[in-house]
Amino acid sequence: MPDEKKMKILVVDDDDIIRETYVQVFKQKGFEVLSAVDGLDGVDLATKEIPDVILTGIIMPRMDGFQLIKTLRENVQTREIPIAILSHLGREEDRKKAQELGIGEFIIQGTVSMNEIVEKMQNLTKIGGTFRINFDPFAWDAPRLAKTLAGGSFDCPSCREKMILEIIAKAEGKGFDAALKCPKCGFSG
Repeated sequence: MPDEKKMKILVVDDDDIIRETYVQVFKQKGFEVLSAVDGLDGVDLATKEIPDVILTGIIMPRMDGFQLIKTLRENVQTREIPIAILSHLGREEDRKKAQELGIGEFIIQGTVSMNEIVEKMQNLTKIGGTFRINFDPFAWDAPRLAKTLAGGSFDCPSCREKMILEIIAKAEGKGFDAALKCPKCGFSG
């Protein structure tokens, strides 16, 4: 029986302890793991190795995570690689910038378990994957749906941000699961 192809992940972070912790966790979970100490090394590795997914920090010497993303998006070979940001600070301006760049996951370190991070990386690489959709809360049946929600609106009950629709493709093209999710605090309802 042939070996199943391992998912290849690139972990980019200048903090040796954090980077090596993630390298070990992903190896234990069956990933092929590449690692880079900053965005410049990350771009070099990503263009040579074409990973299936990238997990990057933001603040790094020589090239930060946002410049890494912009550079990869400009390259035809790397523009479609799903990328997740691992934020140590969780700043709102960083979250907004990540959204503008089309980042699949903005993870605030310490708010989710290692297993959840591994699952998020696996979900980013699935065919179809996860889609986040901003919708008109006044079109079609949206007002009727809003009446069934807590508070009677599409505002997040936790932080009052406008909710988006998150759609996750089921395995082997067997439909979708959907939920309303807050892009700011992550509340799901």
